[in-house]
Amino acid sequence: MITKSFNGTKLKYYPTTKNNTFHFDHVHIIWNQQVPLHQQQTWELSYIITGSGARIIGDVVENFSKGEIILIPPNIPHCWSFDESVHDAEGKIENITIVIENDFLISCKNLFPELFSSISELQSNENAVSFQGRLLEELQVLMSSMIHQDSIERLSSFIKLLKLISYCKEMHIVGRPITENKKEKKLQEIHLFILRNFQGNIRLEEISKSVGMQKSSFCVFFKRMTGKSFFTYLTEFRIESSCQMLLKTKLSVAEICIASGFNDIPYYNRVFKKIKNITPTQYRKQ
Repeated sequence: MITKSFNGTKLKYYPTTKNNTFHFDHVHIIWNQQVPLHQQQTWELSYIITGSGARIIGDVVENFSKGEIILIPPNIPHCWSFDESVHDAEGKIENITIVIENDFLISCKNLFPELFSSISELQSNENAVSFQGRLLEELQVLMSSMIHQDSIERLSSFIKLLKLISYCKEMHIVGRPITENKKEKKLQEIHLFILRNFQGNIRLEEISKSVGMQKSSFCVFFKRMTGKSFFTYLTEFRIESSCQMLLKTKLSVAEICIASGFNDIPYYNRVFKKIKNITPTQYRKQ
């Protein structure tokens, strides 16, 4: 695996291989062993089988949960940060990643006229997207079946995948390319810091120093870029993360309070109700 640096963050690229037309990676690992922030000049189709947490894709930071399948075009930085408390009976998370070389897609278009329209439609998409509805269910079944297939069977399944995702209308954008803009890149550094540290105590001095800014400049910059103060954004991010834990785990409200970065249970309950208009317990029941 090749490693490069991006704003001080390690980027890892999946290796190219001459033995297969695409890279199929099925992992069943401890929650913190995932690939960190990375990007490559390939297409990436990722299926989260077990696990939840928060992710960065391009300019978007969102929570995620099991079952989602996301298509990421080339050169969009991305990473998944899994929640330590959401795992299977073995204490592990599980996902499938299919990495596709753009040159391979071009070759397919030239060799197989039947695939020309499908692949051209796929290549016209510049944003990362997640799939929904009936199509999501079909993709989940198809990608899961590939775990137990040999290379020839996987190639057949891969062609079916191309057909399904190329003309899909049941999807929504979950990330966009990062423009060559210093402000956007700086904001992404901040998002990455939040993603890695939101479960602990984040001091303003610490995060502003990590991105090379004075506290006052950092506060003005963040408010201008997001429309919110840093701590308002951080609080809302922690609440959204706690929502995923309420839905996807059997942890108590007190445990979730601590795991999402709050140290005081009554305060967590008050903030949750202010943002969601119901208590954490009511949210879990609904």
